[in-house]
Amino acid sequence: MSGMTEPVSLTGRLLVATPALTDPNFDRAVVLLLDHDTEGTLGVVLNRPTPVEVGAVLESWAELAGAPAVVFQGGPVGLDSALALAVVPGEQGEEEVLGWRRVHGAIGLVDLEAPPELLAAELGALRVFAGYAGWAPGQLEDELLEGAWYVVDSEPGDVSAPDPERLWRAVLRRQRGELALVATYPDDPSLN
Repeated sequence: MSGMTEPVSLTGRLLVATPALTDPNFDRAVVLLLDHDTEGTLGVVLNRPTPVEVGAVLESWAELAGAPAVVFQGGPVGLDSALALAVVPGEQGEEEVLGWRRVHGAIGLVDLEAPPELLAAELGALRVFAGYAGWAPGQLEDELLEGAWYVVDSEPGDVSAPDPERLWRAVLRRQRGELALVATYPDDPSLN
């Protein structure tokens, strides 16, 4: 037996920016982690809608996009690439849906190259992200130690929250104890 413990994967969980996090890219961000392993971490910011309508960039997917049907800025990296998330209701053990890859629970990544009509019947609301957030191996762990993020459980509805501006508070508010209080922080920390 070696003394090395496998790092706990945070895939499928949410990172919620703490008031201590000063990077403007992630001010009050709620990040869904799509991949977290020894090679690093990848996620998308769930609460940064842009003015760009999904129909303007991915016309064939516009009908499946949940409200608000705009492209979200998933993070500061790869802004010229799009990725899409959708919730597929149903049991874990069921057949995978063509063109959709499970990330965690009912949440999965949509293959935007697939024909939308293949997926239309299966998908809950689709959300399209331009860009993503990435961390090198160990980088996220360092940020967690610095107190930059709260790690909390995601719920399928977080992906397609109709009111993304309220998501940060809503996610914190459903936590127990101290975290629920953070949701009441004023927007300018100097006002505390």
